[in-house]
Amino acid sequence: MTLEQLRIFVAVATQQHVTRAAASLNLTQSAVSAAVSSLEARHAVRLFDRVGRRIELTEAGRLFLNEAIAVLARAEAAERMLADLSALKRGRIAIHASQTITGYWLPERLVAFHRRYPDVDVAVKAANTAQVAKAVLDGAADLGLVEGEVADPLLDQDLLAGDRLLLLVGDGHPWRGRSDLPMDELHRSPWVLREAGSGTRSEFEEALRGQGRAPEDLPVTLELPSNEAVLSAVMAGAGATALSDLVARGALAAGHLHRVPFPLPERPFRLLRHRERGLSHAARTFRDRLLAE
Repeated sequence: MTLEQLRIFVAVATQQHVTRAAASLNLTQSAVSAAVSSLEARHAVRLFDRVGRRIELTEAGRLFLNEAIAVLARAEAAERMLADLSALKRGRIAIHASQTITGYWLPERLVAFHRRYPDVDVAVKAANTAQVAKAVLDGAADLGLVEGEVADPLLDQDLLAGDRLLLLVGDGHPWRGRSDLPMDELHRSPWVLREAGSGTRSEFEEALRGQGRAPEDLPVTLELPSNEAVLSAVMAGAGATALSDLVARGALAAGHLHRVPFPLPERPFRLLRHRERGLSHAARTFRDRLLAE
């Protein structure tokens, strides 16, 4: 049974006339008669009685008409849904992103996307880099946005414009106002860092290794699970830290934090997607907008 056969049957049942039904469908009378006969023969049921030049629905035909109309309505609804999805009139995107990206980089891009596609729902969850990668691998997230590098062959990684790490201290720190900080002085201050697994932490440690310094030599007195907690601790005098310039911008402008000149690299953000899973039209559109920046 095909949708075309159902459309023909409904037209004939509504018109109660094969010729008029054929004209309304822009089909030949023989094609319409053949479609109805095929339905009747395949299922061994008579749908119409031929009364002279007229046709009338049988009891089976009347019962079948209700089902046929319902099926065609569902098919039309499914077609409308596909049309809506292709035009991004509906849809949902699940994004997991690291805290720095979620709190400071992503919001303005989400706002711009929502203005362009107001009927697409976007759900964002903040996590550290390792957790974001796992969410994409597990299928809990369509897209992931992270700061640190992720080593997994199942993840495609596109580089996006990112930020720069800064070495920061509070008002009473002895490094405040320094014009230079030799590498061999790093161990002379207590440090406040993000937790292991965060992109900020891994990028900072990788930068130290690139300059011949073992991260394990730093006296890390506090490991904290959020950028805001690190900021508060450093401003309270707990030690030095390395954070994104996006995170520190407000506190620097207000004079609550101070940048210490030290060579830390710019770092790209990474857009993650599962290599073996297809993206919805909405998720693909969001990804394309980020890559086009």
